Amino acid sequence: MTTSPASPLWRGLAPLLLASTSPTRRGLLAAAGLAPETRSPGVDERAVEAAAEGLSPENLAERLAAAKAAAVAGRAPDRVVIGADQVLDLDGTVLHKPADRAAAASHLARLQGRTHALHSAVALALDGAVAEVFVVTARLTMRPLDAAGIAAYLDAAGPAVTGSVGAYQIEGVGIHLFDRIEGDHSTILGLPLLPLLARLRGRGLLAF
Repeated sequence: MTTSPASPLWRGLAPLLLASTSPTRRGLLAAAGLAPETRSPGVDERAVEAAAEGLSPENLAERLAAAKAAAVAGRAPDRVVIGADQVLDLDGTVLHKPADRAAAASHLARLQGRTHALHSAVALALDGAVAEVFVVTARLTMRPLDAAGIAAYLDAAGPAVTGSVGAYQIEGVGIHLFDRIEGDHSTILGLPLLPLLARLRGRGLLAF
């Protein structure tokens, strides 16, 4: 393998391909010096979830990440592809991205004063097929909030509350919601970098 001109760290024959249009995930990889290309997987997440009825939230995250990686790898079999997904698990119940402010307020009312899990899964595809899938979990404890506190947060956060599960982004004003966070920052953002980089190194895809 040779070093990609887009990144002196990457030893793939072509730039790393991220099966996602998430600016956050792309930003994490770019900040790590990997300069990924991105491609939308075009996966119907709710259909995958319906077909995976009975799976644990952790396994659901893995199934979704694998579906995204496989969809893109099937169209680009000569590329190294990463698919990722994150599932919010509140005592076994999965919460999705809220559709609007009212749904965001409802989610926060359920999460306040409790601990929930974020299961961040990554699938690595090589030669057109998924070769490996793993999941890393972070746990977040939201401080107690009354209706006025939730409304104040929603006012401060604005439309961004519909862009992520749980109606918060810890890299923004969402950090005010929490008493305690257990887990790696990149895991909470939806792409656990340390275990991902270790796996890429193990396959000879990184310079060091």
